[in-house]
Amino acid sequence: MVEWSAVAGIAAVALGLVLTPGPNMIYLVSRSVTQGRRAGLISLLGVAAGFFLYLAAVTAGLAAVFVAVPAAYTALKLAGAAYLLHLAWQAVRPGGVNAFAPRDLPVDGSRRLFVMGLVTNLLNPKIAVLYVSLLPQFVDPERGSVALQSLTLGLVQIAIALTVNAVIVVFAGALSRFLAARPAWLRVQRYVMGGVLGALAVKLAVEPRPATAG
Repeated sequence: MVEWSAVAGIAAVALGLVLTPGPNMIYLVSRSVTQGRRAGLISLLGVAAGFFLYLAAVTAGLAAVFVAVPAAYTALKLAGAAYLLHLAWQAVRPGGVNAFAPRDLPVDGSRRLFVMGLVTNLLNPKIAVLYVSLLPQFVDPERGSVALQSLTLGLVQIAIALTVNAVIVVFAGALSRFLAARPAWLRVQRYVMGGVLGALAVKLAVEPRPATAG
């Protein structure tokens, strides 16, 4: 059984990551602005497929790695904290990424839109670190099946990521125009997300691991 604190923790991480500009957001915004909402939503289906592939891999095998090599837990924990700090810096540094300044993309068919969404997500280092390093921190082996806990927490992350990305896709054009005319709003978003990610990184780094993990 997953603790509510773990659900809240992974929800906070998921929300912080999905609102921080990265490959998925930049691709979905660019696709939606240049080719329309339908193209953005088809691309989002590919992104969703990538999430489920990551979740299946983590649920199937990561727990065994932690049992066999307890030091791997600590290494992944510190790597995850370091990556969150990196994302926090990317958000607040001068000249940080603005995902709502879309790139020009060629018009593609539905199959290619889906595949590009899938590949963009699978090759997204932010998502790889989330599933390999961050999500396992909220799993407590003392509370039952590690695989079931991983599955539950992963589904929470996927629900949040897909909901937020769907809203971004639907309103990408309007958001792009709105934020282009109000750069101060972008700065506020960047600093808030940078603060959230920085706080999560510190919490992750100092939090002790479950006793049975090592």
